[in-house]
Amino acid sequence: MRYQISGKQIDIGDALQTHVKDELGSVIEKYAGRPTDAHITFSRSSSEFVCEAIVHLSTGLTAQARAHDHEIYAAFDKACEKMETQLRRYKRRLKDHHRERSQPVELSGASSYILAAPEDEHDTEPQTLQPIIVAEMETKIPSLSVGEAVMQMELAGAPVLVFRNEGHSGVNVVYRRDDGNIGWIDPSTAD
Repeated sequence: MRYQISGKQIDIGDALQTHVKDELGSVIEKYAGRPTDAHITFSRSSSEFVCEAIVHLSTGLTAQARAHDHEIYAAFDKACEKMETQLRRYKRRLKDHHRERSQPVELSGASSYILAAPEDEHDTEPQTLQPIIVAEMETKIPSLSVGEAVMQMELAGAPVLVFRNEGHSGVNVVYRRDDGNIGWIDPSTAD
């Protein structure tokens, strides 16, 4: 497995890198058979250290965790515990409810845009109906079953996930509702 351990405006020593590789490696080996790479980023937020960990699995799914503490090692340990919880849930769901995926998740390319927020929120009339594009990026849309999409959304801690439904190749959306339940939008069944 490839590790990318970095710090945003802080120095990451060899001892911390070794600690990260040992601890995260044992967690990943226990719950995820074939991880491909891990990105661990340390940063500082006022008086606390922040650790963000992202692990890409060979199935195409991604697990991520974020934690903060006054000590850098404690911040990593908390993020590692969250990662372990996510991977344990992921493994249990695969065993109990989902078939083992023999092929990696198919990804298709798409454009992603960031639109500018309105300048004055109290203004009821917009100047123009055309939004201002701040940034344009390339993103990937995975081809998943609905269950895998829900699992991926929960692993990523995201409020919404756009995916291509393996059942009929249509673009679908799963999202977390305000009442805590999961919503699923399937335009192909709206006919």
